[in-house]
Amino acid sequence: MGAESSKISGAVGTAFPHESSRLHVTGHATYTDDIPEPQEILHLAVGMSSNPHARIANLDLSAVSAAPGVAYVMTADDIPGSNNCGPVLDDDPILAPGLVQYAGQAVFAVAATTVDAARKAARLAVIDYESLPPVLDIREAVAQGSFVLPTERIVRGDSSGAIAGARHRLSGSVDLGGQDQFYLEGQVALALPKEDGDIFVYSSTQHPGEVQHLVAGAIGKQSKDVVVECRRMGGAFGGKESQAALIACIAALMAAKTGKACKLRLDRDVDMLMTGKRHDFAIDYEVGFDESGRIAGVEFMFASRCGMSADLSGAINDRTMFHCDNAYFLENVTIVSHRCKTNTVSNTAFRGFGGPQGMFGIEIVVDEIARYLKIDSLAVRRRNFYGIGTRDVTQYRQKIEDNVIHDIVDSLVESSAYESRVAALREFNAASDVLKKGIALTPVKFGISFTATHLNQAGALVHVYTDGTVHLNHGGTEMGQGLFTKVAQVVAEELQIDIEQIKITASDTSKVPNASATAASSGADLNGMAAQAAARKIKGRLVEFAAAHFSVTEQEIKFSKNKVHAGDNVVSFAELAHLAWFARVSLSATGYYRTPRINYDRATFSGRPFFYFAYGAAVAEVIIDTLTGENRLLRVDILHDCGRSLNPAIDLGQIEGGFVQGAGWLTSEQLWWNEAGELKTHAPSTYKIPLSSDVPAEFNVRMFDSPNPEKTIYRSKAVGEPPLMLSLSVFHAIRDAVASVSNYTVHPHLHAPATPEAVLVAVMAQHSSA
Repeated sequence: MGAESSKISGAVGTAFPHESSRLHVTGHATYTDDIPEPQEILHLAVGMSSNPHARIANLDLSAVSAAPGVAYVMTADDIPGSNNCGPVLDDDPILAPGLVQYAGQAVFAVAATTVDAARKAARLAVIDYESLPPVLDIREAVAQGSFVLPTERIVRGDSSGAIAGARHRLSGSVDLGGQDQFYLEGQVALALPKEDGDIFVYSSTQHPGEVQHLVAGAIGKQSKDVVVECRRMGGAFGGKESQAALIACIAALMAAKTGKACKLRLDRDVDMLMTGKRHDFAIDYEVGFDESGRIAGVEFMFASRCGMSADLSGAINDRTMFHCDNAYFLENVTIVSHRCKTNTVSNTAFRGFGGPQGMFGIEIVVDEIARYLKIDSLAVRRRNFYGIGTRDVTQYRQKIEDNVIHDIVDSLVESSAYESRVAALREFNAASDVLKKGIALTPVKFGISFTATHLNQAGALVHVYTDGTVHLNHGGTEMGQGLFTKVAQVVAEELQIDIEQIKITASDTSKVPNASATAASSGADLNGMAAQAAARKIKGRLVEFAAAHFSVTEQEIKFSKNKVHAGDNVVSFAELAHLAWFARVSLSATGYYRTPRINYDRATFSGRPFFYFAYGAAVAEVIIDTLTGENRLLRVDILHDCGRSLNPAIDLGQIEGGFVQGAGWLTSEQLWWNEAGELKTHAPSTYKIPLSSDVPAEFNVRMFDSPNPEKTIYRSKAVGEPPLMLSLSVFHAIRDAVASVSNYTVHPHLHAPATPEAVLVAVMAQHSSA
């Protein structure tokens, strides 16, 4: 930004603190569960199925109803409207209608005078089941043709012919685990009955508009009868995009039935049992390539565990197909995508939305090629990168016009001293029998936009008051990622006022209607542009008024550092706002934005689904103990493309946090179901997310400063999801360390997550095969 704009507090491009940071650290930030409770509020609990697939032969809730403090017990028969909380298909019941399809599914709900009373009562139900055969495994689902959605394919060129004619060929399979979102604030909703049967819902959700729609359907009303508000979430990561609707629907149904305020807050165990996670995958591949490692043809089979209903699995698996190229040109490629129906919880959105799983597949292929040819994997990666002006069209027919991956990787190789460290690491391994080090550099190319084109739109509402302060509202939601701060910076920049003069208000369906979910890394792109449009409308009116009032031309009106210059006249922004109001000039405006240049035909999987791409690369160095499988991340170097950052401090936090979250997915976070279909890793005692001690001692992060060639908000780029995929470098560094056990003569067969157990199994395979 120019020198003039940098004078205001919170200008675009400055490292301004998160708007709620003071409230966060002092404990004064209000989350849904902190909202003062109305008198006579009822607290809710949910009774869950213990069987993964069964008909309910008998449901005896007499003891539940008779329990102390219980006011009402609800089953599917008590729902007056639609018994559905599915975001796309009508296949996800709020309460099981006589058929349960996973262990943990909601069967009934209890309203009581206290949280403990409700939870204790829910345990008193007697449920008799007629068990049905469950499908619990991905490959079992594929074999049985058990799918929630039809299998999809993308084909370009002649992959089978290219593989058959290639000098070298490889094939293999790998399993990739899922991941729980593990947001610090669990799922929660507070529903308040209003007059004439209306409902007001406080919901911890990324998508208030969808919650509004589904609640209205459940209570037998229309969208106009329901208002949903969310000031902030204590984390979400995709887990509150669609899943929050179930909790909100139950709370709203109970409020409508009892006429009292009702709150449902899940404890951690119930949250993990009942709500969806990142999809786990089974991946098969076959690839043909030449002596240099260039891929001639590749075929993928991606099969994901979608769970008992479709949820968002269609779009998630589509994105897996879109991103299984990562940063590589695949001239001849066939991608088969199975969306498997299993008797487990319906999996859902998680940071990256299917993209990480696709990238995982191609990075395995590239690494295997390098190990087969006995050359450094970076050389193979560079050999297959998309070109500039050539080899630059994706498998879904989008031409890449903003390719900076070559520049990013070249810069990172130099700044990280990658080549000298590879040599030093090999020397260390040759001298160390027990401890082995590994290193890897992996790239990221991630498409930005909702692949469902109609979702790429946003609205905003801006009021300027007569004292010059501003009320800002938009359709995005704040989950700790800093969206509200960035959008406020945009408005401050446009009006040239200090950000402290702007009040950021809760996302509210009665203020901005029909908003898309805050997802797909598009929050700032969409809502920033919408807020800018609203601010510019008001600014335009103020310019027109000031020119007439001070008898100057509109070109002589300048906004700068809380003041407005009109020729030789200077007034404060507040003074001009008051003068304009007195002259009956409207100081309120809505703003709207729709992403340009995107088009996509899902029937052919072709078009331009993404407005632009975000790029990055990471070098990770690890050490493993070959006797225990334990591993530690020693050093990370990252260079990530944020365009012209709206807020470098917030973007740096997103890069670091996304990387560490991804490292957890690939190393420690293991979801495990027993043979009865019960998830047994449903608490911090058994499900291991990264700790602060897992962050490497040396963590070097730089932002690649290059303006977005597309006309985004101040030429910035999305930064929510792409950094997570930089963590693929950690998994491949562990593979490299494992391979050193056989002096790099045996390909490491390592599944993800690379837990100590998985690493030890891979190490033992190295010994037995060497």
